[in-house]
Amino acid sequence: MKSLIVSLFVLLCVVPHVFADAPEGFSAAKAVAKRHIFFDEFALEQGDLYCGCRWDWVGRSGGRIDADSCGYETRAQQVRAERIEWEHIVPAWVFGHQRQCWQSGGRRNCTAQDPVFRAMEADLFNLYPAVGEVNGDRSNYQYAMVRGVSPQYGACPSKVDFKVRAAEPRDEVKGLVARVHFYMYDRYGLSMSRQQQQLLMAWDRQYPVSEWEREWSDRTARVMGHENPFVIGAAVWTRGHRPSRSGLASAAREVGQPAAFRSGVIIGNRNSRVYHLPDGCPSYDRVAERNQVHFESEEQAQRAGFSKAGNCR
Repeated sequence: MKSLIVSLFVLLCVVPHVFADAPEGFSAAKAVAKRHIFFDEFALEQGDLYCGCRWDWVGRSGGRIDADSCGYETRAQQVRAERIEWEHIVPAWVFGHQRQCWQSGGRRNCTAQDPVFRAMEADLFNLYPAVGEVNGDRSNYQYAMVRGVSPQYGACPSKVDFKVRAAEPRDEVKGLVARVHFYMYDRYGLSMSRQQQQLLMAWDRQYPVSEWEREWSDRTARVMGHENPFVIGAAVWTRGHRPSRSGLASAAREVGQPAAFRSGVIIGNRNSRVYHLPDGCPSYDRVAERNQVHFESEEQAQRAGFSKAGNCR
């Protein structure tokens, strides 16, 4: 019994406390991800996103690649090839271009002015460590099947086609990146092309959730306060999927934005079967996220069997 107590004490001292607060910005997100999600990376075997390389943590949120662990060879950028960077699986350029703030001043303006963009930029479900050179080469390219490209990074199987602006990740993470896309596009109401949907749905079917992806998702959920429903099986993406947009209301609520900012989302309570309007309904901000159902119009809510809350003016 004494040895068991000692073992538990050591475990609590070594393993980071994962019940952290969701980060409020990209810089904070990188540090939180290092400390609470990828803290034991070198003890695990899955490696970075694109090449499966292992690394040692250095500094607040960076790392130094162990090229021998994955047979990595530098293509062109030696400094970035030696370090870990944080990849937005759905690029900031992609989700930023679907926000008005980007049209008025690019990423810097979005970070300064748009709480929804900041939430997307710091969403830990969309961040994964990657070899810096491959992260840079991937840029904001969409994922695709890349043909006719010779190995570019030694034994690293990921490929980038600079001519057609496309990138193909290694097979081991194709299902993971597909389910991250589904999560981001669903939570933040993004628009995805039919071609991209078809490819990612194929990867989702072909590469089911692995033991590590489930563990990574669980760790991330404990920090973010909610799950990726496409990992745990609570949601399935089909072509023409109607996004829940749950992240829009959450981001607005967290920063105290006025109701007009909330993109007109109507929140229904799945338990009481009543819905709340962003204007005139005092309980709009009080529906627990796990009970929320989102509608684009009152007609849609009523067709689903919901009625307007009695305290709405």
